[in-house]
Amino acid sequence: MRQTADMQARGTAHERGYTSTWAKARAGYLAKHPLCVHCMEEGRAVAASVVDHIINHKLKAALDSGDAAAITKAKTLFWASESNWQPLCKTHHDRKTATEDGAFGRRADNAD
Repeated sequence: MRQTADMQARGTAHERGYTSTWAKARAGYLAKHPLCVHCMEEGRAVAASVVDHIINHKLKAALDSGDAAAITKAKTLFWASESNWQPLCKTHHDRKTATEDGAFGRRADNAD
């Protein structure tokens, strides 16, 4: 099944960098930035539940490649804090993911 292969290539959340260290950083960021930036642009105050990486870090792909420069770039994008993070509600994060990745991790050219 294509979806299963896509899910395996994507890896687990932990493999993509979402560790306990990330959970602590995420919680601290959401405490300081509690509202979804896209909802605020629409004139609504909606609680953010996701810290989104504005530019996709692709950490797992970099780690899998073994390319030191790609790994450094991915780690920088992952941990760049406020310069590459934004608070989003689940709806806006899901919409962004579907638009950029072709729906929840599947590349747009692999969408069923």
